[in-house]
Amino acid sequence: MRARRVAVLVLSVVAAMLVAGCSDNGSDSGAGTENPVRGDWHGKIDVPGQPLEIGVNFESADSATIDIPSQGAEDVQLKDVTAEPDRVEFTIPDIPGDPKFHGTYDAGASQITGEFTQSGQTFKLVMQPGTIAPAARPQEPKPPFPYESEDVSYTNGDITIAGTLTTPEGDGPFPAVVMLTGSGPQDRNEELFGHKPFLLISDTLTRAGYAVLRTDDRGVGGTSGKLEDATYDDLAGDAVAGMDYLRTRADIDPARIGLFGHSEGGYLAPLVATKPGSDPAFAILMAGPSVPGGDVLIEQNRALFEANGASPEETDAQVAYITDLTTAMRAGDLDGAREVARTHNQTLPEDQRMTDEQIDGLLTPSMTSFMTYDPAPALSALQVPVLAFFGGKDLQVLPSQNEQPMRDLLADNPDATVHTFPELNHLMQPAGTGSPSEYSTIETTVSPEVLDFVKAWLTQRVPTK
Repeated sequence: MRARRVAVLVLSVVAAMLVAGCSDNGSDSGAGTENPVRGDWHGKIDVPGQPLEIGVNFESADSATIDIPSQGAEDVQLKDVTAEPDRVEFTIPDIPGDPKFHGTYDAGASQITGEFTQSGQTFKLVMQPGTIAPAARPQEPKPPFPYESEDVSYTNGDITIAGTLTTPEGDGPFPAVVMLTGSGPQDRNEELFGHKPFLLISDTLTRAGYAVLRTDDRGVGGTSGKLEDATYDDLAGDAVAGMDYLRTRADIDPARIGLFGHSEGGYLAPLVATKPGSDPAFAILMAGPSVPGGDVLIEQNRALFEANGASPEETDAQVAYITDLTTAMRAGDLDGAREVARTHNQTLPEDQRMTDEQIDGLLTPSMTSFMTYDPAPALSALQVPVLAFFGGKDLQVLPSQNEQPMRDLLADNPDATVHTFPELNHLMQPAGTGSPSEYSTIETTVSPEVLDFVKAWLTQRVPTK
């Protein structure tokens, strides 16, 4: 479950705020002369103790995009772009703190040198020619694969869902796994911070003898619709449609189709199991919450503010704000929730305030479903084999908040396993602090101990032969 935050810390780019602010493409100045600023550049914003690597592509003298791998930002269109040797400037749109760069091109050193400012703070930035070196991702599966991989599509009402189905070598019918992504717009690989956890998990399970269906979220890749307009019932319906599709195939065993959900996907999987006709054979919940969504958000904000060095007063103010917002949304009072957000917004420094559009973006059907959802009835009703596991250093779905309620709610299930991996974070990576800022810097996509644990649990309960 991604950190859903309102007050964005310095240089913290929240994916939900990255909207494409397209500029008109312009021609370079000086017809017939080559502009040395055009092209790809990379460098590190010199934030004390935590340098932030970026890549900028100057497409023309007044158009450019930025990549910030550690924050999952890719090809974000920049605004107010000037790309000339004596003046190199840009701003990042729709981010509190008005982040901007001012610099010049140094011909002797073949570099761009200047200052990056946000929220009144200034940091040195030197950029060299070329793109950012790809982060090492030693676990990422590469073809050729020892199994079949097929692009598929099917519908749920007027929504077309696109994805990839991998099936083992040999004759079926095979047991199958339907993957459910975490919150926010995700592609079928659940690509985050340069990692592709669902590609890795799918590869691991398919090599072990299971067919795996992973799909793009609504509004992503080949799937139609708008994710922010979808309720939890809508998203559960998308998962049921995937199970129904698999049951039409002769190579899939219709009685042995289960669910694997990460974060919000782990939240949704038990709800999917309550839908008529879904009848999953098992459910695997990776960092899936077990308490109401508003409660998850409150503790997530507390943990992230503390981890990012906020003062006790700042943390208390944020927690009080999220608590009031949750109370209003649970009461169905969206006007009241909007007023809570606007009132809190006015307490922030002017350069950190959200726009009215960003405030309205908190009150979408998707966010409302999350904030008001109570997983207890669905979890208590699960009677199929369930594996629920957490990362001990997870700051987004805290095990201190969710592990014991998960055990309590699954207590009447004859085959339920709840486990915490002490040194892992929300993505199940070996972590230092568990902060989301570490995700991109860790080479491991999913700890091998998690992959082995899941595979062993599944093969014991749903043998492939």
